[in-house]
Amino acid sequence: MLPRWLTSPVLLALAGVGAALGQAPWDLWYLALPGYALGLALMARARWSWAAGWLFGTAHFALALHWITEPFFVDAAATGWLAAPALVGMALGMGLFWAVAGALGRRIGGGPLGMAVALALAELARSYVLTGFPWALPGHVLIGSAALPSASLLGAHGLGLAVLLGGGLLALARPVPAALGLAFWAAPFAMAAVLPPAPPIPGDAPMVRLVQPNAPQHLKWDPDWIGTFWRRGLAETASPADVPPALTVWPETALPELLRYSENIRPILATAAGDGPVLIGAQRYDDANRPRNALVLLTGPEGEVAHLYDKHRLVPFGEYLPLPGLFGAMGLGPLAAQLAGTYAPGSGPELIDVPGIGPILPLICYEAIFPQIPRAVDRPRAILHLTNDAWFGAFAGPRQHLALARLRAAETGLPLLRAANTGITAAIDARGTLRATIPLNETGHIDTPLPPALPPTPYTKTGDWAALFAMLLCAAAGLAFRGRKPVDGGGDPH
Repeated sequence: MLPRWLTSPVLLALAGVGAALGQAPWDLWYLALPGYALGLALMARARWSWAAGWLFGTAHFALALHWITEPFFVDAAATGWLAAPALVGMALGMGLFWAVAGALGRRIGGGPLGMAVALALAELARSYVLTGFPWALPGHVLIGSAALPSASLLGAHGLGLAVLLGGGLLALARPVPAALGLAFWAAPFAMAAVLPPAPPIPGDAPMVRLVQPNAPQHLKWDPDWIGTFWRRGLAETASPADVPPALTVWPETALPELLRYSENIRPILATAAGDGPVLIGAQRYDDANRPRNALVLLTGPEGEVAHLYDKHRLVPFGEYLPLPGLFGAMGLGPLAAQLAGTYAPGSGPELIDVPGIGPILPLICYEAIFPQIPRAVDRPRAILHLTNDAWFGAFAGPRQHLALARLRAAETGLPLLRAANTGITAAIDARGTLRATIPLNETGHIDTPLPPALPPTPYTKTGDWAALFAMLLCAAAGLAFRGRKPVDGGGDPH
């Protein structure tokens, strides 16, 4: 039997772990839902609800985001010592949003429902504050479930509000609220069940080849291995096909030379692709000699650069340093920047008109986690996602990134095709369903007909405004009810 002073902290940590198990790769949403209910109940009864929220969130993020340690072990001798501090700092920092939710929830109403609404608001803020990090959100626990298509109506934060309100009602531990809580949890599943499926693929749909060269990060830029990975990709590109691809897609930073020095190797790639268009990730210096993480569209027998897109949402600490003076003085630089200095961001999202395909929205790696990017441009025919998840190991990181790509497809009603260096390369239809994949750490390619898009979804039109309105409405109702019922300020001090 644990002493009373230790019982709540242990239960809060277990609740955070349970909530995190709803994220990929575990996808145990049926454990995440009671995990949230337990955590919200403990936050509501704690004297210092902010501290309870902080512990609940820290435990959640420590498990859900444990993959952030992987990049530090690519060069373990130089940066391995930073892995543990990075995870602790990330978990505590993300947990601060849940601490704020605990304090705010006390003012909204003090009970589990007040905590649920406050946590939904805090997670919405986390998605935008300081450039935003919308990863491991409560609504993400439903990506691996049959409820995913309802993201076209609710978005991640609408799903999250349903999860949290359901947990808050269940935490009241009374029959009628518990039944309502189960109804909230069931609502996204019911919505998904009545939505029409993704439209069938027409027989004349253009064929797209997705190439996975499988270059482990610790060898990717090793001079003894660069040629091996290049030849692997060329062999997959030139592999015979029943239907010649209208487009071949390689992953992020797959071109082995700087773009300005690649005039001798681009014709080789064009020949392997049968002179068809190729989209490939590249590194380049711009006219001001600033390094860029880019995507290029190559066309014709010489592999001429027909379009150039520079990644505009860069990874903090990976591709640039938020506080360069401080971290530079510590001798640290961006982990993922192969070129001297830090990457410069591009001007913003844009469409590329690919011959034989039409307008596509390119996303490079980290950009796929932001739902506002597809809404910032005219509607494309498809989303193409180029990434190098070799930085993040072979377990949770790549699978969570794939889950977020599935969510983008379901939210927008657009097909999403994904070329990943070491995996997971995938073809995803407009409801977020995986149609074909290449497993992690395998070399290969997928030939997939381009799935058709659905009409613009409600979420595409409203974004997160609808979820924010619902949260504020719930908060207003909590404040109104608060005046009728005294808030219990006692309970467990932890």
